[in-house]
Order: sequence, then C-alpha cells, then structure tokens
Amino acid sequence: MSSDPIASDAEEAEPGPAPFGTLLGVAPGNVPVYSSDYETADSRQLPDRSAFRSYLDGLYMGYKWQCVEFARRSMYLNTGCVFDDVAMAHEIFRLRSVREVKTGRTLPLYAFRNGSRRPPEPGCLLIWEPGGEFEHTGHVAVVTEVGLDSIRFAEQNVGHRVWPEGRSFARELHTKVTEEGEYWVECSFKDATILGWVIQTDDPTHAEPMQLVDPRLFEIEGREVEKKRRARKSWLNVANADEAAYVEVIGGHRLATRDEDQRLYFAISETAHDELVRATGELHGLFMHATEHVLRDENLLARFNLPRSLWGKIHESWDNRLNQMITGRFDFALSARGIKVFEYNADSAACHMECGKIQGRWAAHYGCEVGRDPGESLHDELVDAWRASDVDSTLHIMQDRDPEETYHALFMQEALEEAGIECKILKGMDGLAWDAMGNILDPDGEPIRWVWKTWAWETALDQIRAECGDDPEKLRTYKPGQRPGGPGAADAPRLVDVLLRKSVMVFEPLWTLIPSNKAILPVLFQLFPECPYLLRTSFELTGALREQGYVSKPIVGRCGSNIRIFDREAGLIEETSGAFDRQEQIYQELHRLPVVAGYNVQISTFTAGGTWAGTCLRADKQLILSQKSDNLPLRVVPDHELEGRRPGSR
Repeated sequence: MSSDPIASDAEEAEPGPAPFGTLLGVAPGNVPVYSSDYETADSRQLPDRSAFRSYLDGLYMGYKWQCVEFARRSMYLNTGCVFDDVAMAHEIFRLRSVREVKTGRTLPLYAFRNGSRRPPEPGCLLIWEPGGEFEHTGHVAVVTEVGLDSIRFAEQNVGHRVWPEGRSFARELHTKVTEEGEYWVECSFKDATILGWVIQTDDPTHAEPMQLVDPRLFEIEGREVEKKRRARKSWLNVANADEAAYVEVIGGHRLATRDEDQRLYFAISETAHDELVRATGELHGLFMHATEHVLRDENLLARFNLPRSLWGKIHESWDNRLNQMITGRFDFALSARGIKVFEYNADSAACHMECGKIQGRWAAHYGCEVGRDPGESLHDELVDAWRASDVDSTLHIMQDRDPEETYHALFMQEALEEAGIECKILKGMDGLAWDAMGNILDPDGEPIRWVWKTWAWETALDQIRAECGDDPEKLRTYKPGQRPGGPGAADAPRLVDVLLRKSVMVFEPLWTLIPSNKAILPVLFQLFPECPYLLRTSFELTGALREQGYVSKPIVGRCGSNIRIFDREAGLIEETSGAFDRQEQIYQELHRLPVVAGYNVQISTFTAGGTWAGTCLRADKQLILSQKSDNLPLRVVPDHELEGRRPGSR
C-alpha cells in the first residue's frame, strides 16, 4: 500500500453527463469506460433490448454500460477471470469464487468488510450496499490506486462524465487507517454505504467468515392461535367486491378447508425470510439471463414447444418489453436442507389476494400478533409496479368465467386504480366486436389497447394449436393477430385475436412464456450448476437422477397436473392426471417438501417489478400441490422466538 497521499480533484470543474456510449476514459489494463446515460441512447443504433447486451470474446459481460458490466470486463481483460452472473451489484460481495476462462479453473474470491485490516488493492472490486443512491442494486467499482488517506477507482453508471485528460480513474474517496490497522473508506453519497471489497486471493486472513447459519432456522413451525375469545363466523368485509367474491368461492370466511385448521398458522424465522427475499431477487435475474440465452439459440427454443410462427413476436416482446413484467411467483421448498426453487410462475395471477390481503385479515380477526405478515407489502409493491408501467389509457382486465379468477381480477383492479390507471373487467369474450379498422372493441365500443389477463399465455396457444389441428405446417404459417375470417368477416373476436394483436399490449408480456415454461429449468441448471437454490434438472432421465429419485414434469402445465414422483427405492409414489400428458417432460431431482403439522408445505414469494414483494404458504396432505391446495397463514418471527432454536438450545 502506498504511503503517498493522492491529490484531491474536488476543485475541478464538473462537466455535464456525456451521451450514452461516449468513451469516458480508459482504466488500467486498457479497459474502456463508457457513459450509460440511458436517456440519450440512440434507438437507431440500439433498436431493442438485445442490442444493449455486451459480449467480449463470446462471453457475456453484462448490460451496456452498467457497473457490473464494467467490473466483469475489467476483471476478464486484466486477469482472464470472470465472476458469476448476479442479479444486483451488491450480490458480488457474497461470491466466493471466480472462473479462469482459459483453463476453466475455479479460483477463490474473498470479501473484506469496510474497516477490515486487509486493505483493498488495485484490481479488486469495491462494493456498495443497496439503498439511497444505489437503491435495490448496490454498486461496484474497480480499484485503481490505494493510499493511506484516499482511494481511486474506475466505474460505470455514475455521473456519466468524461474524465480529465491523462486520468485513469473516475473518482476518489477519503480513507482512514486506524491505530488498530483498520482501513475505512468513506462514502461520498450520504444515503449510500460501502460494504467493502472483494479480492481474488488464496489468503483469507481478515476476510468475512463464511456465514454458517444454524440450519434449524430454516425449518417451518406449525402453530395455533390461542382461543382467547370466541371467533366470529364472519370476518371478511363482503361489502368489498373482492372479499365478497373470495367468500363465495371459498365457501365462507376462511383460509383452511378443514374446520379444525381455522386457527392453524405457520411461522418461519427472520433469517429464513431474509434468505427467501435474497433468493427471489437473485433467481429473477438468473431466469432473465436464461431467457436471453434461450432466445439466442434456436435449438434450445425449439425444446419449449412454442409455435414457430410466434418466435418472432416472442423476440420482439423480449426486445421491447423486458421491463414491463408486473408480477410473478416463485415456488420454494424451505427446510433445514436449505432453499430450493421448483419453478417461476412468471405468467400467473394466482394466490396474490390470499397473500396480499386474506392472511392479514385472518391475523387481525384471530388476534395473531406473533411476528409479522410477510404479505402486507404486496399490494403497495403492485401499485408501484403499475405506476412504473407505460399504461396511458384504459386497461382491460380479461378473466375467464372461473369464479376464482373473479377475486384475482378484483384484487388487481384495486392496485391498478390506486396507481391511477382506469380499468374495466371483462368476463369471457362476450360482447367483443371488430371495428372497420380491424381493432377490437369492448362491449362499450371502446378499443382494447392494454390488457392484464388471468388467462395463462398457454391457453391462447392451445387455441392456436386447436385451430391448426396440431398440423405443423398450419402452425408454421399461422399469422398472429390476423382476423380469422379476413376483412369484413363476421367472426367474433377470439382470445388469441386480442392477446396477439400488434396494437394490444398485454401483461404479462408474451416473453414470459419462456421463464414460465419448465424447459427453462434444465437450461438454468446447465448455466448455473453451483447456484445453491437450483435443483439438478435435465431434459433426459439420467442415471444420477434415477439414483437419487426424481420428479417428471410436463414443460407446460398448471396446478400440479401430470406430475409423477419417483422414489429411488419405492419407484412411482404419486402422480396426478390432467390435460398436459402430451407435453414434453423435464426431470428434476426429488426434493421433498417438508411435512409440518401433517401438511406438505411450500413457500411462495412474489415479485413486483422484478424484486421481492410478498411471501405466502401453500399446504396439502398430498405430496403434489394442486389448485385445491390451501393457502394457510404465514408469519415471520424473530430467530429467537422459534421453539427449540434459542441460543444455547439443543
């Protein structure tokens, strides 16, 4: 470490932000640094989402020109190594290895918290926590010089300003070394915090210890609310349309189907829930990366069994509407064995109301004041996601006539209206009509321009397949959004006519067909085999899967249909029927749900705008959860309140 002070540049005149793609400077190792001022990006040069992806020597570096892209590119050019893809910059602090591209070797990476007695060094990565200036994402920069009282670094996506001539760094920060040898870096942003730095080294001295969490903190507890008072028969407000619809569908004011379970709830620790939140954000990013990977490989895309006539529209949707996903749901197994994800329902309307409203109402009615409700923020997060959308006119909520979809639609309508978006609910397709220009009109004669649907995209695709008689040639030549009978025909609009019309923007976007399809799971495991949240999954039934037990799943399916579970010794132990038996299969290692209070329990987390928004629990006496499985109340409690898990307990 140099003892020479580094001169301050605080008095230099600060230029304005440079247009997107401008060369700001060159960092050590001859690594260019570019402006990421997205407001000035030229749509002619960057016409779609794919154009923003940065590749070097065929390796994905990141999104142009974000901080993570620069950090990975700088590491690769200077050391020949790359770190794993991350959803957010701050997650780099948790990585413990990098890969040497030429040899494929894995090399150790250690994290040192701000204030560590091992100072940063040139080439290491400086990491900021999420929050403030770097809300949600955190930030990463590459250290270029280290002094006793200041540190210099290069970065992208901060300020977008050209560096003064002859300079090889973007900014410098004041530092202080204490008498104990602790090295501290201040943060120039008052509402941001520097986590520390990560160094590729074989010496872990002073590094952050690997977090060894008591696995018992990941166990789920079943509990019952004390009978302090007699519970009223009615506790949902049926004057509210969504709650009235829920009561009608469920058959009363309840979450549990069985009368004896009305006071039953489940508890998880704060530690477990923090990890679920982290897993949700990280996995969303990995699923997006895998989606891009599939769309760049036609052989992989063919395995998703999507009509080739739609491939172009899926690509177009991905390129133009990646940021327009509102919400999705992950399904997890949570136990002392850790957290494992089963799938990402990126195109599903189910369970939002149970999570975001009903379990909170249940707690208020039964006086459950233990811990907190992990679904209480879902409504507000959905409101924020809708406010950030591009909807600029009436949005039509399209639902099937399934009574359950009525309360899904009404719950989402409440969030939309709070976001300031006018909306209408359409049940089924009755009353829709064509106008002379080929637009589709609602029963009031208003053109349909924006849609949020409770139907899955696969329902529309099934309609296409049926119309084409599953004839490959007809599927190949099918023209999406074309009026079936031609101009002037009297045919009433079909679901597929609405959802695939070029003038109609649908939520969730068409590209969500990819991450929602279980064919994404083998792709994910191939891309990220070391990810602790992923289960071994393959397109083929391998010997390794037979040896440990496996689950056979159709690549497209709903509500637990057509799933078969094979135990390594007992063979087939459970299967479900359904309408997806003709779909291609994937094979996933058997990872049983934990059994708590006599139920197989599954944790689900929701995303809104790509980040965690809420958590709920589903339970069933059967091994395979289905549409009939109960949503039961979930509470998050402090670690020390879990029975038998207090410090010093056995």
